[in-house]
Amino acid sequence: MEPRALLDALHVAERLKDATRHCYTSGGRHESVAEHSWRITLMAYFIRDEFPEADMDKVLRMCLIHDLGECFTGDIPSFDKTQSDEEREERLLYAWVDTLPEPYRTEMHALYDEMAARETVEAKIYKALDNMEAVIQHNESDLSTWTENEYTLNLTYGEDKAAFSPYLTALRKAVREDTERKLEQA
Repeated sequence: MEPRALLDALHVAERLKDATRHCYTSGGRHESVAEHSWRITLMAYFIRDEFPEADMDKVLRMCLIHDLGECFTGDIPSFDKTQSDEEREERLLYAWVDTLPEPYRTEMHALYDEMAARETVEAKIYKALDNMEAVIQHNESDLSTWTENEYTLNLTYGEDKAAFSPYLTALRKAVREDTERKLEQA
């Protein structure tokens, strides 16, 4: 990528460092969208041997770019996000992706389409990790930062996304056990 185009893309992506999520870190501050994206990418890196049939490089790319739309809209918690919010985020994201040089424009469109369809093993892995990381972060944050609905939501959030894989199902079960221990503090 030509240096100016690269810098322009990085300036947009930098917004994710300041875009906070509703979840808190273990240190008591709001987590950024960039931190969430980094950690699901790290999760994909660590589990790559569990999925020899998958293109884990593609999963890493999906994890890395999955929330870039939030550069334009900020984070809206999944339980508050409407169809209108989804459509606005997608419209703004695709307008930005269309400004990128080739081959990035075409590759990112293809990745976003694949992630949205959630039919490939790669897209399913990415989405399961995306959901699971949110619960892991909640488990690491102080219980006082949880909203009322998260006491039940965090017990099951993402189980449906992990169900396709015995490994991810076992991982989600371990995450649930952490949630249950956390709730015992209440």
